[in-house]
Amino acid sequence: MPFTPDSALTLLFDAALLPPSLNEKLAQHSLHMRPLASSDYARGHIAVLASLTSVADPGEAKWRERFAALAAARGGASPYFVVVIVSKDTDELVATGTVFLEPKFLRNLATAAHIEDIAVDTRMQGKGLGKVLIEGLTALGEQCGAYKTLLDCSEENVLFYNKCGYETKGVYMAKYK
Repeated sequence: MPFTPDSALTLLFDAALLPPSLNEKLAQHSLHMRPLASSDYARGHIAVLASLTSVADPGEAKWRERFAALAAARGGASPYFVVVIVSKDTDELVATGTVFLEPKFLRNLATAAHIEDIAVDTRMQGKGLGKVLIEGLTALGEQCGAYKTLLDCSEENVLFYNKCGYETKGVYMAKYK
């Protein structure tokens, strides 16, 4: 499938919020970073997420419903920014990550950014794509006014995130239903 330019896609948010320098870094691998598009189910979004964890495929109709809900919430209090890296050779997704904004009462009504769901297709791991994603998501949060960016990770990924400029703070806790 030929590469689809951003201008021909319905994107989750304005691609101008992403630093152009990141696509310059990715060009050497014939890759392109952009916001998630309404047609990315067909480009393998669920398959890329499956490289991170167990993922149930909701089907294209439900996936598109979730995309529409995220797009509609863009003006709301906690916007989500899903970023993807797409192969220019195949027009398939090879990596994805999310940053969302949390409005706070602290720090004079500041905003914090949270990075989640960093996934790189297993065939593309080791090429620095995760680091480029983290750089892009961090910059996106800062561009949107975040005073800090947080992320949770497993212990085996701590060194990777240290290389991305993040440091361990506190303890992460979870309770699942």
